[in-house]
Amino acid sequence: MSSVSYGKDHNAGNTYYEWPSWMPVIGIVKIVLPVSVFDEDLVSYEAYDKGRLPFVVDVKAFFRITDSNVAAQRVSSFEELRNQLRAILQGAVRTILASADIEEIMQGRSQFGEQFTKEVEAQLKNWGVSTVKNIELMDIRDSNSSYVIKNIMEKKKSLIEMQSRIEVAENLKRANIAEIDAKRETDIQQQDALQKIGSRTAEKEKAVGISNELAQQSIKEEAKVTMEKELAIAKLKDVTQAEINKAVQIVKANQEKETAAINKDMAVIKASQEKETEVLVAEGARATTILVAEGNLQSKKLESEGIAAEGTARAEAEKAMQLAPVQAQIVLAKEIGSNESYQKYLITIEQVKATQNVGIEQAKALHSADLKIIANSGNVENGMKSLMDIFSSNGGTHIGAMLEGFAQTEKGAALLDKAGLKTKAAEKH
Repeated sequence: MSSVSYGKDHNAGNTYYEWPSWMPVIGIVKIVLPVSVFDEDLVSYEAYDKGRLPFVVDVKAFFRITDSNVAAQRVSSFEELRNQLRAILQGAVRTILASADIEEIMQGRSQFGEQFTKEVEAQLKNWGVSTVKNIELMDIRDSNSSYVIKNIMEKKKSLIEMQSRIEVAENLKRANIAEIDAKRETDIQQQDALQKIGSRTAEKEKAVGISNELAQQSIKEEAKVTMEKELAIAKLKDVTQAEINKAVQIVKANQEKETAAINKDMAVIKASQEKETEVLVAEGARATTILVAEGNLQSKKLESEGIAAEGTARAEAEKAMQLAPVQAQIVLAKEIGSNESYQKYLITIEQVKATQNVGIEQAKALHSADLKIIANSGNVENGMKSLMDIFSSNGGTHIGAMLEGFAQTEKGAALLDKAGLKTKAAEKH
């Protein structure tokens, strides 16, 4: 049986006789297959990732028939071919997606499309079909009863929001620090400028004062000839003291300005340090609270595990104590059951105990009965044995025989007669 293709780009041409398949030799079976590209879709196909998380995907693939003879031998209709290609595509999608995490699948659609294509290419050759382009993973989403992808998206959104808020807070912090530093530098430069202006003004006033004093001194020196030496000395002393006081006031004013500037800078620095300290203290308190909570949780877990272990140990110990006597009895019973000598030993002990108890009770009974037995057998054991016979049928027979013999004598008969016991010998007399 052979297959011949008729249609586009085939040397056999487009003309053939469609004899019915039931006719021998010349009968044919016709299968119509497309020569153009056709697509196959998997819509809302349920799949699982490596962790068995469920989701659905939309996959689109484009195929074309490369060897129509092979395809015709594989299927009986184009619809059957599409069904088989869909099954191959489903198997490849299921196999590839089950080997990766869902987040990896969401981030690498093109990569998984290439893997789908490589997975099906080897199988498609057996059907005379090939892919036209890479199989595309069109969409991935949650199934009706699953919220895995939604939860992942919410997690990503919250992560981005957290990073954004952290970045904004960090930028605001840096901006505030930069403003504080800039203000501090501006205040320092302003104070330096004011200090320099004050120094220049003081130097100018000093120079003017000195010039004025020198002028006055020159005038007074012209009149020094007519003045007393003491007045000249007093004048010189007053001028010197005035210069000293003036210099002292200038130095004091400069020191007060510098002290004020330094105090202001220290106040700014202290305020900044206090603010940073408050932030660090708050963060430290929060971290301490978290560590204490985690420590308490771990302590409670260990405590509960210790209590459980102690309870289990006590239960096992009590069980062992309760089973120990039973186990000993079981072992003893097994040993007795398999040891015949030991069984005879136990029976003998019980017989001795029974004989002892009977002897004790008989001795008590004889003591109460006030009987006297003369043993002539030669030993106490036999005498005691005869005594015990009194309380048996054998003892009664012996007593009867004894009385009968005693009655055969005259004295015995008379004695028995006095005792109220009539015998045959007494009746004869």
